[in-house]
Amino acid sequence: MISSHPACCTPFDTTWPFPWELPGAVLRSCRFDPALLAADDFPRSAILAPANIQRSVAKRQAEFLAGRLCARAALQVLTGRFEAPTLGEDRAPVWPVGVSGSISHSHGLAIALVADSSQWRGLGLDLEEPLACDRALRLAEEILTPAEVERLQGLTPEQQAQRITLTFSIKESLFKALYPLVGKRFYFHDAELLACDAAGRAQLRLLIDLSEEWKAGSELEGWHCQFQGRLLSLVAVAA
Repeated sequence: MISSHPACCTPFDTTWPFPWELPGAVLRSCRFDPALLAADDFPRSAILAPANIQRSVAKRQAEFLAGRLCARAALQVLTGRFEAPTLGEDRAPVWPVGVSGSISHSHGLAIALVADSSQWRGLGLDLEEPLACDRALRLAEEILTPAEVERLQGLTPEQQAQRITLTFSIKESLFKALYPLVGKRFYFHDAELLACDAAGRAQLRLLIDLSEEWKAGSELEGWHCQFQGRLLSLVAVAA
């Protein structure tokens, strides 16, 4: 299939941003500008735009297009096939059989990660613009458990904002990694960030039962880093 790269998206970046490798995984990112989105960019790029995307504003269209283009570029490396994930009824990406993946976008940057599901059966990736101190503190109780709020004590306002941003992001990554495995929605207060360090590691714990395998008390490792001025977090569930 012949397609062209739209002017609203930059060429793909192949940089792996985390200090640890994820064997077998392929990541692609690009920047996008909604102001440069053309009316025919979806068909020219050979990306199907679902009805709800067609009706949406330019920003939503551009971020969807950029995310799917990153996903397709990563899938081509992984599988050798020219395909992009479709959109499920639950609005989550539907990946090709045998593939796990995740897409995220934030303020003009899109990123996608894919892997063979026989190696990584759950992947969750999330990009976030750092929260300003006042906004972070306003949102804290919506995002953090009481124990997480208590751990903010002793941190400077800037450190508190960083911790709240990280907690938000890595819980989003946790949801993306586990939702395809459990088929059940869960929310910010259903998991807890136990620990994180400057090297980029994080430890998470579930606070509710999601399935026979994923019960309250289950712990998972996560990673985080700075990537092009944003916080990037990752949760990967090994097969």
